[in-house]
Amino acid sequence: MVYEPVIGLEVHAQLLTRSKIFCGCSTSFGADPNTHVCPVCLALPGVLPVLNRKVVEFTVKMGLATHCSIAPYSRFARKNYFYPDLPKGYQISQYELPLATNGRVEIETENGPKTVRIHRIHMEEDAGKLVHDDVQPLSYVDLNRTGVPLMEIVSEPDLGSPEEAAAYLKKLRDILRYLEICDGNMEEGSFRCDANISLRPAGTEALGVKTELKNMNSFRNVQRALEFEVRRQKALLEAGDAVVQETRLWDAGRGVTVSMRSKEEAHDYRYFPDPDLVPLAVDEAWVEAVLGTLPELPDAKKKRFLDEYELSQYDAEILTSSRPLADYFETVTKLHPRPKVVANWIMSELLRELNRDERSMEECPVTPPNLAELLDLLKDGTVSGKIAKTVFEEMYSTGKGARAIVEAKGLVQVKDESAIEAVVDEVLGENPAEVEAFRGGKEKLLGFFVGQVMKKTKGKANPKLVNETLLKKLK
Repeated sequence: MVYEPVIGLEVHAQLLTRSKIFCGCSTSFGADPNTHVCPVCLALPGVLPVLNRKVVEFTVKMGLATHCSIAPYSRFARKNYFYPDLPKGYQISQYELPLATNGRVEIETENGPKTVRIHRIHMEEDAGKLVHDDVQPLSYVDLNRTGVPLMEIVSEPDLGSPEEAAAYLKKLRDILRYLEICDGNMEEGSFRCDANISLRPAGTEALGVKTELKNMNSFRNVQRALEFEVRRQKALLEAGDAVVQETRLWDAGRGVTVSMRSKEEAHDYRYFPDPDLVPLAVDEAWVEAVLGTLPELPDAKKKRFLDEYELSQYDAEILTSSRPLADYFETVTKLHPRPKVVANWIMSELLRELNRDERSMEECPVTPPNLAELLDLLKDGTVSGKIAKTVFEEMYSTGKGARAIVEAKGLVQVKDESAIEAVVDEVLGENPAEVEAFRGGKEKLLGFFVGQVMKKTKGKANPKLVNETLLKKLK
């Protein structure tokens, strides 16, 4: 029997607020354990939570960006469970009345565009963190993360493959980063994903028994975990065994999922409205005001890049993958209006260097005016293509401008025909056998002669003049 996967994702995005969701403690990452805490996030007796307005605004932004309906009335609930890093014994979340519902995002699949429905987006607080001792059977509790604001984005089970799940996850992260409400850092845990997956006979509608996957800290690991789970569940079903509803952890080192616990249902958490927080009313005027602050989002920007700059689908997708990268491209293009040339240099030279050094666009040492200046020098023939790449490397390592580097190092392209002719004569005189072979029909040797001339001129000779002079001399 042919089985098809049915996948839904629950994504937790840590919001880029300076303070926590219900108190004034800092949300910054990497502080000493238990230093960003106060009576509220430690759940000391008698304290009361106060909602951070910015958390609501950011969640409304994401709801609008994903075509959700924003509820005029929502409320917080207590999600009750016991864990050492949860000081209150419950987590403040939203349950029956979330802030945003019924949204959608578009993803690209091998079969074309696909709409993935979003069931709900709600706000909640994060729990703390357990640090396990490698030597002793001890775990330490760090409550710095307790109360950090999270947005949970729950999809419908519309994803039909691990590849689609990874594409959906990337699209969500792109939108969050364009909105500047989450940094999308999976390694630091500010963008986390739980996946629900089941298998069913292809072509049927009924859903199979699902498992929940946790502990996936990269797009690649999400895809690998889902691929393994498809194989595991398929083997069980083909053997006549039942799939057990449970939560499983992804072990990236071994490339397998392992059972963690039986899967809880909503009633296991005994949700009830939080009596310490009044219902949340979001008026239409505020929603309209937030809507007016939305930037041009990835899909719209990509379409504009295709139409306005006549880029390829691939180029437009890469260049709009982050807002800083798209802004960089447009700034350079305004200064040097050859979009395809600019795109090629950004994707082939700049992104290669940034990826190698694991640097973000915000850390890019080559400013848009400096890259535009280099492309101007290349266009007017001041430098050759080979020299331009050498200059770019110097620009990247020093942050200096292209013209200053060219002048300081004497890299101006040689366009003097008599000077080039003298070097060509020298090369031909040193290689009589190759000259004879060329005249005998081995015209591929032209590349050899060009290379020798460029070597003698240290790459500074004008390639067009070199080719023309060689062909004239070799007739």
